Amino acid sequence: AGTIPNCISYDPTFAHEVGVIIHHGLKRMVEKQDNVYFYLTLLNENYPMPGLKAGTEDQIIKGMYLLEEGAKKTPRVNLLGSGTILRESMEAKKLLEAEWGVAANVWSCPSFNELARDGQDCERWNLLHPTAEPRVSYVAQQLAAHAGPVVASTDYMKNYADQIRAFIPKGRAFKVLGTDGFGRSDFRNKLREHFEINRHYIVVASLKALAEEGTVPAAKVAEAIKKYGIDADCVNPLYA
Repeated sequence: AGTIPNCISYDPTFAHEVGVIIHHGLKRMVEKQDNVYFYLTLLNENYPMPGLKAGTEDQIIKGMYLLEEGAKKTPRVNLLGSGTILRESMEAKKLLEAEWGVAANVWSCPSFNELARDGQDCERWNLLHPTAEPRVSYVAQQLAAHAGPVVASTDYMKNYADQIRAFIPKGRAFKVLGTDGFGRSDFRNKLREHFEINRHYIVVASLKALAEEGTVPAAKVAEAIKKYGIDADCVNPLYA
């Protein structure tokens, strides 16, 4: 969808996000008669809906908002996700805080495509206005006040979330988990384990990012891999 200029695509997790996006889409397509169309991905998993936090509507449309803030302690990480896989980030937050002493912010990112387009638009404006004050991407604005590495996990190929790498604040580690590889049929929990995108891999990626910046020892990463029964020598799912 990101390759089609007038396609506005979203991968929402919760009903309130769907409502906000549909309302916005109708205003643009029907009321304003903009030459765009909206594409929403919906999945058939049953889970609780937290409800809309007042004031987040514009952030939902832009593609990213803070869903859950982590405990007031360090070290800290930022977990990004969209669609039903975001719930794995929410579970990873619990594991990080309870088992590893790491605080985690959970960000819902209904559209990595819109985030990428915003960042690219900022870069274009800065290129053509070299003497003006540079514009800052929406991703960088959102993460500026929240320290720590960034880990994104989605049900799509890695290059979907990797689009925003250039807009992550400088000096921050950015780990991306995705479903690169051949499609297959199995239970969803098994598929998420196979493609290395579930809560355990999110925890491992978070600890690895913290280890790379020297915040936690690398031995903690190895400990997490062992604790969660991850086969470190299994075939890369890209080729499996």
